Amino acid sequence: QVQLVESGGRLVQAGGSLRLSCAASGRNIYVMAWFRQAPGKEGDFVSTISWSGDTTYYADSVKGRFTISRDNDKNTMYLQMNSLKPDDTAVYYCAARRSFDDYFDSRRYDYWGQGTQVTVSS
Repeated sequence: QVQLVESGGRLVQAGGSLRLSCAASGRNIYVMAWFRQAPGKEGDFVSTISWSGDTTYYADSVKGRFTISRDNDKNTMYLQMNSLKPDDTAVYYCAARRSFDDYFDSRRYDYWGQGTQVTVSS
């Protein structure tokens, strides 16, 4: 069993930066990812990282602005978000699964955190 707890979300001005964290309990053998859901919209894939950290993928909308990373010694995944835009406003969720295929499909993930709110003001 894996439990995921996100933190770091808050109100920030456009152009600012935030770092989200996802602390995981359980064995660190999982692919991990960030998804987000804006009010009134479906959830979207943001980024994913392999267990080793060697492989990462990003949604086009965040590529070049967000950086995903993980520290397996601390069982924690991070999302560094720079040049934030109002369109980045959403609840950000951490997710985990065992394999990497169809990494953009939220239905493939077995474990989810409770989410952390990110609000970007214009």
